[in-house]
Amino acid sequence: MEILDGRKISNQIKEEIAAEVAKMREKGEKVPHLAAIIVGNDGASLTYVGSKVRACERVGFESTLVRMPSTTSEQELLKKIHELNNDDDIDGFIVQLPLPEQIDTQEVLMAVHPDKDVDGFHPTNFGKMALDMSTFIPATPFGILELLERYGVETQGKHTVVIGRSHIVGRPMSILMGRKGFPGNSTVTLTHSRTKNISQITTQADIIISALGKPGFLKAEMVKDDVVIIDVGITRVSDDTKEKGYYITGDVDFKNVSKKASFITPVPGGVGPMTIAMLLKNTLLARERHQMR
Repeated sequence: MEILDGRKISNQIKEEIAAEVAKMREKGEKVPHLAAIIVGNDGASLTYVGSKVRACERVGFESTLVRMPSTTSEQELLKKIHELNNDDDIDGFIVQLPLPEQIDTQEVLMAVHPDKDVDGFHPTNFGKMALDMSTFIPATPFGILELLERYGVETQGKHTVVIGRSHIVGRPMSILMGRKGFPGNSTVTLTHSRTKNISQITTQADIIISALGKPGFLKAEMVKDDVVIIDVGITRVSDDTKEKGYYITGDVDFKNVSKKASFITPVPGGVGPMTIAMLLKNTLLARERHQMR
């Protein structure tokens, strides 16, 4: 069994990006600039955005954090998005989710210009991805592809089972794993909360990508020997014995499933670090595209 080490690979990617940025500076070129909008004071969101800002500093990007109160109206947020769309200094930006209930998330994601949508959530970018055209791939699926590629995990002709059908992970992964090329060329089954007899499907899988958000959902008896496991789930579970009062776990019963797996991602330290690395990579791509234009 080999651990798919997201921390190690994400650090490699950041070093590669930092080298590209250093070349830009040497040539006197504008370096990539990533902006993030956060609405409200959600603790997890503030942590995520903070780590994105620090990652920008590490690779030499410019970064802007736009903080808006939880009482922000949808129109106020859309106005700010319009400003960033028209700011030539900003190469890409993200709107941190979740948003307060008075704001329609779909309206907000639609308002981000596709050329600056480094999260890859806009329907234009999602459609291009589905058609195998050059575009921004959502950061988490992009990170999973990068892990599979850098560890040389064989995907051609394999049966990939995706658990979860979210627009952010499950659905794009089901498309990407079935595309021509590497990683890809696998036969994909997309499962979700309404799937019956799910263990019958998972026991046939060569590769399982779980993005369900249910701690310990995938048990050892639900997988076959030498399976490849990508655990996207990340849940805080309360535990008074821990210093922080909780521990982080994934969708997979790691202790027992890892005994049967050929490759497996840990939680934390697997897919999570890759997501931020690929957000940076998308921002670098955005900068290069803007420069070409």
